[in-house]
Amino acid sequence: MSGRESSQERIVRQRMKLRERFLRKMRETPGASDREPQGSGPQNRHGMPRLPVGQTETKKWPVLDLGVSPELSRESWRLRVDGACENPLNLDWESFHAFQQVEDISDFHCVTTWSKLDIHWKGVRVSEILARAEPREDASHLLCHAYDGYTTNLPLEEALKDDVLLVYEANGEALPHEHGGPVRMITPQLYAWKGAKWIQQIEILSEDQPGFWEQRGYSNTAHPWRDDRYSR
Repeated sequence: MSGRESSQERIVRQRMKLRERFLRKMRETPGASDREPQGSGPQNRHGMPRLPVGQTETKKWPVLDLGVSPELSRESWRLRVDGACENPLNLDWESFHAFQQVEDISDFHCVTTWSKLDIHWKGVRVSEILARAEPREDASHLLCHAYDGYTTNLPLEEALKDDVLLVYEANGEALPHEHGGPVRMITPQLYAWKGAKWIQQIEILSEDQPGFWEQRGYSNTAHPWRDDRYSR
C-alpha cells in the first residue's frame, strides 16, 4: 500500500474533521434528539415515526416550484461552492462525479402535507463537497441558490448529515427535470423545501440568512416531527 494519501482518502479525512466540529450540534438537532416526536407508524432509521404529524402518504410525486422551469442539461449544469470557505469550488458534471457516489433510501416530506416514502436516490453527500471546500472556523450556515432564482437556508449541523445528498437519480432513473434534474439537494430529516431543485450554488455563511420561503412566513427550522411548518 502506498504511503501517499489518495484523493478520496483525503476527502474522507476532511469530511470526518468537519463532522467532528459539528457533531454535538448534529446530535442535538430535533431529528436526532426528540424524545416525543409527533407522528405515526413504526420508527424510521433515525428513531422518528415513519409518517410525521399531519402528513399523508402518496404514491404520486406532486410537482411544486416557483413556476419557472430553467433550461438545463447535464452538460450545461454547473455548481459553485463559495462564501466562508478556504477552497471555493466550481464543479461541472465530470468533476461532480469525481466525488464518491452513494446510494440511499429515504423519505420525502412536503410541507403541503404529503409524504413519498422509500425513494431510492443516487448522488453525492453534501458533506463530501463541503469538506473539499473547507468551511472557515466561523462558518455556520448554507444558503442554497437554484437556477430558477429560488433560495433556501440550512445550518451546517443539518447539512452535514449523511442522508443530505445532491441527487441525480431517483428510483433507478435520471432525476426528472420537473423534480429538479439534473441535480437537486434532498434533506430527509427536514421538510423538502429545504432541498433546492436545480441547484446552482452553495453559499457558505458565517451567519444565518433566510431563503425564499423563510422570508415569506415558513419556518426557519422546518422539522417535520414537530409540525414545524410556519414561523411562530
